[in-house]
Amino acid sequence: MSLSRRDVLVRLTAAAAAAPLAMGGIRTALAADQDFPTWLAAFRQDALGAGIRPATLDAAFAGVAPIARVLELDQRQPESTITFETYITRVVSDARVQAGRQHMADDGGLLAEIGAKYGVQPRFIVALWAIETDFGRVQGDYPIVASLATLAYDGRRGALFRRELIAALKILDQGRIRPEELRGSWAGAMGQTQFMPSTFLAYAVDYAGTGKQDIWHDKRDALASIANYLANLGWQADYTWGRPVLLPTGFDPSLLGGQVLRTVDQWRALGVKRNDGGALPQATIDAGLVQPGGAGGPTLMVYGNYRAIMKWNRSLYFATAVSYLADRIET
Repeated sequence: MSLSRRDVLVRLTAAAAAAPLAMGGIRTALAADQDFPTWLAAFRQDALGAGIRPATLDAAFAGVAPIARVLELDQRQPESTITFETYITRVVSDARVQAGRQHMADDGGLLAEIGAKYGVQPRFIVALWAIETDFGRVQGDYPIVASLATLAYDGRRGALFRRELIAALKILDQGRIRPEELRGSWAGAMGQTQFMPSTFLAYAVDYAGTGKQDIWHDKRDALASIANYLANLGWQADYTWGRPVLLPTGFDPSLLGGQVLRTVDQWRALGVKRNDGGALPQATIDAGLVQPGGAGGPTLMVYGNYRAIMKWNRSLYFATAVSYLADRIET
């Protein structure tokens, strides 16, 4: 079972103490002076100020209330509760690889067209689609507005989730989707792409030409939106994600972590080798070195495309799974 798009937010901040439930709402240290209805009334004024129509707010906020389960899930830190090896085994499973290859065959023409238009290799589009929602099958069933309102009211990252809630309301206000259909992950990620609302507004594509960016029901829009987002994150069609490598004895650990960039030629001069022990190819592309599973796991030499995936979801686990799956789908 894959982790949701919302994992990026879970991994950005250490979990705080779980918020207690109270009659009439969820309270935290930051929201303790204000019950949920009062907070929502104040937020409504902000939404009106952002240009959201009153009728849209009436429909979106009808019966909305904090969701305790959302806060429970927000406290979890997946990368501290699951090993890299276990994660890769689950996410890059043989069954998913076979399904990915089948989609590459079934949708080959569409994927080739989208890949050419946006400059993204189809195998990476399919890998992201697979890991985010199991090829569109598992999109989440939480009400987006209520989930984002819960997280905004919680207060720990209130500004972030307030922005996403405003973006979700804009999607409704523009008639992109009906309120009852605006459902997704517990943290507000939506559709087959698991875009956050602000990402949807910026990068979702109406590839099918229906007049709406339907990332929920139309795989044409979903696949093109994935490619468009990657392209805007700096994807380079002429390169792959990177490669596994071997480090020499006594290698300086301060060069690990992906922040230090050297050309492949420079890493070769420092004794870094291919995973089979052979010499690295001559190349001037910038690369970093990461160990997603820690010192006992594999070392990866990663290029700009890996860093683009990290902008999609700031998780080494996630970026590596996408990379591994894309490689296996293609072979």
